[in-house]
Amino acid sequence: MRAFVMLAASALVLALLAIPISTARAGCTCQCVNGAMQPLCDSAIDLPPLCPPTLCPLMSPSLAPLNPPTLPPLGTSECHQARVCDQFGNCRWQQVCR
Repeated sequence: MRAFVMLAASALVLALLAIPISTARAGCTCQCVNGAMQPLCDSAIDLPPLCPPTLCPLMSPSLAPLNPPTLPPLGTSECHQARVCDQFGNCRWQQVCR
């Protein structure tokens, strides 16, 4: 009986070692959106992180691009164009849904 338990435990360890380990990708990141730090998520079911209070770079004024009306993704109620900036002040227009 003891040999069977040892064999089963060894097989389990070998099976776990054979599973490929992939790098985890965060579904949400904190970004400057229209001058305020906010979480942006890839999916409506991702849990947004608490973003630290951060000073966002000043944005130069520009007009939002015109996009045709679309239905918001599942789990969101509305979408709008927003200026999204990284920590270096590089900004781009992006559709943000909530």
